[in-house]
This record gives sequence, C-alpha cells and structure tokens, in this order.
Amino acid sequence: MHAAPALGLIIPPDQPPERFMPVARAAEQAGVDELWLWEDCFGQSGTSTAAAVLAATERIRVGIGLMPVPLRNVALTAMEIATLARMFPGRLLPGIGHGVLEWMAQAGVRAESPLTLLAEQATALRRLLAGDELSVEGRYVRLDGVRLRWLPDPVPPLLIGGGRPKTLALAGELGDGVILAGDLTPDADRAVTRAAIEVVRDARAAAGARGAFDVVQFAGIRSDATADEVTSFAAALGELGVTSVPLLALGTDGEPEVGDGILRLAATIAEAAGQRAR
Repeated sequence: MHAAPALGLIIPPDQPPERFMPVARAAEQAGVDELWLWEDCFGQSGTSTAAAVLAATERIRVGIGLMPVPLRNVALTAMEIATLARMFPGRLLPGIGHGVLEWMAQAGVRAESPLTLLAEQATALRRLLAGDELSVEGRYVRLDGVRLRWLPDPVPPLLIGGGRPKTLALAGELGDGVILAGDLTPDADRAVTRAAIEVVRDARAAAGARGAFDVVQFAGIRSDATADEVTSFAAALGELGVTSVPLLALGTDGEPEVGDGILRLAATIAEAAGQRAR
C-alpha cells in the first residue's frame, strides 16, 4: 500500500512571465502545496522564474522540471540552486535533464553524448551542493578547485528528468528522484509509468542506493475536473509508486489552459488535498 502522492499545479510556459506571480499567489491562497514550472527554451528561464515565484509566496514548494544541462555550466547551476535554497529553505525542488535535443541544437549546445553530459553534471552538482571542493577533467565538465561559498541547508533533493531506459537508470543511480514527463491523462495507458519506475528501481538496487526517492509524474487533466476525479487519478498513480503528481490544466481541446482554467484547477487540487487530509 503506497502513500497518497503530493498534488501540485503546473504553470505552463504558454503563460507570459508576468502572469506567473499572480497565478502562484492564487494557487497558494487556494491551498496548493506544490507549484511546478520548467525552463522552456527561448521562453522562461527556470531559476529566475522560480526565484520570483518563491519571493511572491510564503509556503508553497516550487519545482523546476527541468533545467537542460547543455545550456548550463554546472558551477552556475549549483550557485543558483544553493542561493535559492538558502533564501527559501525547504521550498525548492530543482530538476535537471537533457532538454529537448532539437532546441539544444538550435542554441548551439547539443552534446555528442547527452547521457555522458548529464552524468557528469549530476555527479558534480551533488558534490558541489554537499560542500566538496571539486576539481574534475571530464568530457564535458571541467572544474578547477571549485567550492560553493554559501551551502544550502537543507540541501534540496536533486531530481533528474528522464524517459528512455538509460536516462531513467542514471536518475536512479545519481538522483534523489526522477521526473517523468509526457502526456499522461486519466484516460491514458499507465504502462509507460509503471515500466519507467521499474527501470529506476532496478538501477537503484544495482547501485546499492539507499534512502528516500521521489517519483514525480507530470500529468494533464481537464480544468473542470472534480476533486474526486483528481483524487482518483492521483491514487492510481500512487499505487504505481509515484510520490508527486503535478497537474497541467487542459482545455476541452486537450491543449494547456492559458486563462482562468488554471485557477479553477488550483482550487480543485486544494479541495482534493483537503479531502484526503480529513
């Protein structure tokens, strides 16, 4: 029997940046526990948006799912995560991943071996956030005596996004959690989620990894869904081992909502969470 997963609201990059803070405040006021955004190429950056949302709210946890590692020097990513984690302790949920490879090519940063790049960045990021002085000469990550001046306390969990088996295994070996994206909806086949979690679990067991591990499954649901529908959907994912379900508000056409539908879903998520707590 699995515990009920946390429920969150996704603010999609279809929203203009100035819309994020009012939506975040409204979501927190409604009682939503987690707010998720992502670093969308040529749209919003992840850490600057997260910083603004964290500053505009008081308690809601903010996830970045995810920051594409080809765009980022790992020392800068560590500095940004540490800064936000110190300013807003316990409220940041940072995620890293490959990013959309076509977009990485557009930006001129596509790696010949995305998996090697992600492994090197994840390893270095964990060590920097733990306070190590790091000198490495990898294929992509090269650091000479780098140490963070201001360490986060507590250190936020490092989430790694993945979909293919090798990346999922990497997330299991090196991460504190995995982010599963995709177009999952209440009517969709959940076999992909089940298979992904099995790959992650097998990799963790093979690596001898211990401790808590988060499984974040991004999903979409109609903006007019009821609290019971949200609860039932989340419970079904929880039975698979999912620990957090950030939800994207979908319109009648199946596309992400860009208006008041997001706020309607925020209220419904809070209602569903409240029902479970009673």
